Amino acid sequence: MRAVILAGGKGTRLGPYTVTFPKPLVPVADMPILEIVIRQLKASGFRRITMAVGYLAELLMAYFDNGSKWGLDIDYSREDQPLGTVGPLCLIDDLPDTFLVMNGDVLTTLSFQDVWNAHIESGAELTVACHEMNVKVDLGVIEIDSHHTVTDYDEKPTLNYIASMGVYVFSKSALDVVEAGEYMDFPSVVLKLLQQQRTVKAYQPECRWLDIGRPEDYARATETFETRRHEFLPGNHDKGEGGEEA
Repeated sequence: MRAVILAGGKGTRLGPYTVTFPKPLVPVADMPILEIVIRQLKASGFRRITMAVGYLAELLMAYFDNGSKWGLDIDYSREDQPLGTVGPLCLIDDLPDTFLVMNGDVLTTLSFQDVWNAHIESGAELTVACHEMNVKVDLGVIEIDSHHTVTDYDEKPTLNYIASMGVYVFSKSALDVVEAGEYMDFPSVVLKLLQQQRTVKAYQPECRWLDIGRPEDYARATETFETRRHEFLPGNHDKGEGGEEA
């Protein structure tokens, strides 16, 4: 199985950590976020990983090299100019018919094998891993009609919505909505596929998923990983390949 990891962004929301350091190398406890990800991919049966890199690419390439330390085959696709989250996929000329794509800063207990299997079984062209979010609004929310008459008032409500986890399984055919060299993000690809009445599926498992966009999110993610390390790296949470300490 093949995975593409998007690791080219600047991670500006996590500044100042990412001013001189690529976000995927920011450590969660004692391990870079991206190392957690590749260990999880290895445990799920993936053997080849392509990293789409850009910002501070040399640091990522120096750290992960060819992947042999983790028993993986890692190669790199470098973009000379920002192409969004989907545009870089068109620079990779040997993608198989099915492949997994994910952000390089995803901290989750999602089974990548399970979302892959769900995609294959569904026959979809794109599967989006999703997570239910509950967000507390610390304000009174007013609803009004077209005449500005108040129709409802909800004090500090909790909003529930389904969010993309930043993990996708593609059928290669879905990329025909993207022109080579075109800047394109995932929402635009999903909308183009839907406009053409092509099948996009959501996969919503029971799992942990933590956003690491802002410093306060990063602190929360680090605490969660430290206390629940065995959930993120079952059977592989304290030693590296060959039994050496990670």
